[in-house]
Amino acid sequence: MPVPPLLNQIANAFVQGERRVEDTVDRLTNVLGRRWRFLTPLVERYFRAFPNPRPRRREVLRFLREDRVFRRAWRKRFSKIHVDQWPSSPPPAQSPAGRWDLPPIQTAGELARWLEVTPGELDWYADLKGITSKSANPRLAHYHRRIFVKRSGGIRLVEAPKRRLREIQRAILRGMLDRISPHPAAHGFVKGRSIHTFVAPHIHQHVVLKMDLRDFFPSLVCARIQSFFRMAAYPETVADLLGGLCSTSVSKSFWNTHPLAASSEEVEESRLLYSRRHLPQGAPTSPALSNICAYRLDCRLSGLAQSADAHYTRYADDLAFSGGTRFARSAEGFATHVAAILAEEGFAAHHRKTRVMRPGVRQHLAGMTVNRRANIPRRDFDRLKATLTNCARHGPSTQNRDGHSSFRQHLEGRVAFVESVNFKKARLLRELLLRIDWNR
Repeated sequence: MPVPPLLNQIANAFVQGERRVEDTVDRLTNVLGRRWRFLTPLVERYFRAFPNPRPRRREVLRFLREDRVFRRAWRKRFSKIHVDQWPSSPPPAQSPAGRWDLPPIQTAGELARWLEVTPGELDWYADLKGITSKSANPRLAHYHRRIFVKRSGGIRLVEAPKRRLREIQRAILRGMLDRISPHPAAHGFVKGRSIHTFVAPHIHQHVVLKMDLRDFFPSLVCARIQSFFRMAAYPETVADLLGGLCSTSVSKSFWNTHPLAASSEEVEESRLLYSRRHLPQGAPTSPALSNICAYRLDCRLSGLAQSADAHYTRYADDLAFSGGTRFARSAEGFATHVAAILAEEGFAAHHRKTRVMRPGVRQHLAGMTVNRRANIPRRDFDRLKATLTNCARHGPSTQNRDGHSSFRQHLEGRVAFVESVNFKKARLLRELLLRIDWNR
């Protein structure tokens, strides 16, 4: 059954622009020509029905059809309005796409031309029908996948796109995602910010609260990514294709051919988690999209921290809060509020990794101690020093116990990290590194 044009305009007023009650009521007033009394309660019910993410237009139409008050108003006032009786709408407010200076793409054909692919290639790489994820043939897969069993428990799947899809994703990153500024509290994957800016607000604080997000990348599902592109004022078809290009899913049969040193419960949990279309850890677009999808979370946690006289920063899935004596008195209860906000925003806290660190203990974030100043923990420094010493004496092959494919690069990276935190302290490590004979 065709949707009346006026009803389509009303649905579009809900899904476009800013997600604020007053702004949405204003857009509806522009469409209907008058600020009807039922509009504000209707918009409030809409936000309760769709808190996050932004719904599709067909879901909004279903909501309107099922809303008793709107159905009565439609039958009484609007169902018989003809085209020549519609109020003339003023120019729409600036969309997020305009504010972010994103490329104006209105059709799938325009998207294919912008990405310099054929329409067939666009459908193939977006894979909205899940053809490649259902196939057991690895040659049809768009991703190279590697499985890691975490020391703390659980499984991590790293998914790196193959060459052509990687080029497409880099075009989306450069042409769209890099133009969108993340929240000031986000420090991971952001130009000009780093692990050092992440820990800086928490140095020499009375108490530090550290929390982790569980399964950060796979918890960001395709619907959430498509919702962002719709919020950027792209038509639903274009938003769906962009979301498909930036997400993937894993066939359940994939896990049968990769035996793991993990419990059957952990394997089954990962099988279900990665079978949904999700943000792949290893794609060029995933870091930027993770910050974009977590923007509302960062807003809420920043406001919560401000209300408790605390500082808040996030580095990917690591959350850090710190403050003075007032925050110290409520740190445990504060962590409960954070976990509740995480659940409301579609994330989950890794409760076993939650730490409330007071002045009498080692306060550590992202591999650094922050009690007085940012520094390398003595235990980590001594362990790396011993590894380098043994490599110099007995050869590097005797120390690669974790089976790193490039042990030299691994050690050089660890030494460089120590140099970035405490250059003087790292001199001895650099000297030991230079003494290693890599041919042994």
